[in-house]
Amino acid sequence: MKRKLLLQTLTAAALLAAHAPMPALAQPGKPAAKTTAAPASAPLAKLLAAYWDEQARLYPLGATAQGDNRYNDLLPNDQTQAHRQQQRAFYQKYQTQLRKTDRKQLSANDQTSYDILDYDLGMSLAGLQRNSWMMPFSQNGGLPSTLGQLGAGTGSQPFKTEQDYANWLRRVAAFPVWADSAIANFRRGMRAGVVLPKALVVKMIPQLESFVTDDATKSLFYGPVAKFPAGVPASAQQALVANYRQAITTQLVPTYRKLAEFLKTEYLPQARASSGIEAVPGGAEMYAYAVRNYTTTALTPAQIHQTGLAEVARIRTEMEQLKQQVGFKGDLLAFFEHLRTAPQFKPFKTPEEVLTVYRGVLARIAPNLPKLFGHTPKTGFEVRRIEAFREASASAQYSRGAPDGSRPGIFYVPIPDATQYNLTRGMDALFLHEAIPGHHYQIALQQENTALPAFRRFSGYSAYTEGWGLYAESLGAELGVYTDPYQRIGALNTEIHRALRLVVDTGLHTGELTREQAVRYLMDNEPIDEQRATAEVERYMASPGQALSYKVGQLKISGLRAKYEKQLGKKFDLRAFHDELLAGGAMPLAVLERKMDAWAARQR
Repeated sequence: MKRKLLLQTLTAAALLAAHAPMPALAQPGKPAAKTTAAPASAPLAKLLAAYWDEQARLYPLGATAQGDNRYNDLLPNDQTQAHRQQQRAFYQKYQTQLRKTDRKQLSANDQTSYDILDYDLGMSLAGLQRNSWMMPFSQNGGLPSTLGQLGAGTGSQPFKTEQDYANWLRRVAAFPVWADSAIANFRRGMRAGVVLPKALVVKMIPQLESFVTDDATKSLFYGPVAKFPAGVPASAQQALVANYRQAITTQLVPTYRKLAEFLKTEYLPQARASSGIEAVPGGAEMYAYAVRNYTTTALTPAQIHQTGLAEVARIRTEMEQLKQQVGFKGDLLAFFEHLRTAPQFKPFKTPEEVLTVYRGVLARIAPNLPKLFGHTPKTGFEVRRIEAFREASASAQYSRGAPDGSRPGIFYVPIPDATQYNLTRGMDALFLHEAIPGHHYQIALQQENTALPAFRRFSGYSAYTEGWGLYAESLGAELGVYTDPYQRIGALNTEIHRALRLVVDTGLHTGELTREQAVRYLMDNEPIDEQRATAEVERYMASPGQALSYKVGQLKISGLRAKYEKQLGKKFDLRAFHDELLAGGAMPLAVLERKMDAWAARQR
């Protein structure tokens, strides 16, 4: 559901000291146009505005992430049946109102807005029929970790004024009640057999325990009062320090301790040994919904599995060719081991050295960006190391900037051990995906386009967003990277990783693969060690279907480009294609194809 995707942006809030920011327009290009679409018709515009305003209060954490600070003090208890009923009534109300609109009388852009909202409301209602609420959070995300990212003082929750500090205290005060309801839902799941795998629960316990401390000043939640901004008067600071100490000592630490103790003593013994969601009652339906939700297609798990096998075979063939080009003697598995372990590919001694390489990619691609993009975002951009409390199990990721420019977009890199960071991991490709021109361009341009209704400016569909990120990796040669065989091998490593996900995710959640078999399959087909392969597989176990979105989305975007190149011939303009693709914001893939087909017809 869209709300879930919006909240995923919270998982990259910065908890460490900020590195020097990169300028927003370090590369040539024109800023995004302020208006790229005709205004919506008055009745539809009113409906869309009301929908977005009401959902901001229903999902205040998502509103905070988007820079809407009206509800920064709210933390609704979304673990209750009453809240789920409130969600259902909300979606049904707006679906009924939307379908009273005559779609045929709308402009093309309004028809796109209609289609997106209609799709979203339908999927949200379908999602409420699933019993995934019996598994409130996992090692891969959920409110306990989100609060940690918000509460350190360097993320999307603002700590600039005395009111900001008061807002956070009120939000935190609701956490103990939320946790009690989450435990009740876990227990409902235990009785119904809808429980998480043991392999995930054992990872969740130390994550929760990392928030437990007897010294409030050692808590990451102490960060906002360790140093106050100029906007907080000195006369208020002493009381705030006392209130934050009390909140940490009496609300936060006891709640995290209670959650950890519950999982350890009560839940873990009843967690399941199986790996895939199909093993729980209703699991097949839950997975079918997840596949539809994350891919925004009607593809079946079996179809996606076969696509994955074909993509893995294709990419392995390219890897074999590059292996021969660099003169490596041995089979592909031996080549993977060489790439993974050879000292020449591990030149780093400090995390800052790793970050410097990533920051240097922008300088190399900057001269070529204007050839591929007519518009670039105004929002600033930074590269940072990921926060310490989740670095061991986190993946590289992008955190959206604030629409008003007060917070930059941030590319977060986990570096638990710099000496083991590998050049052949595909550093250039990862930057293109997570940063520029990947998620930073796509998300920042979307947010900055004030001609779009708010629900489109801030929406997120994984197949579109991650599909664009993976497609952006394929632009490396056109942007001036991948200039030697090992850079190209790195890019193929990242691509095959996403192709392998199609095989592993569908295999796990249809019961064809166990956790151990999935780990082995990854290690047999890419240069990945057992620890990283295990973390990846456990991520798929925790979020069924999400890992499918990357390759499915990329194949759709690449397919559209190939189709229009063939249709338009010399009239095909790659810059115009990219600008049109990004102009309307994230949307379901079927809606995207209709929109792009209309664009291609105009070019003819």
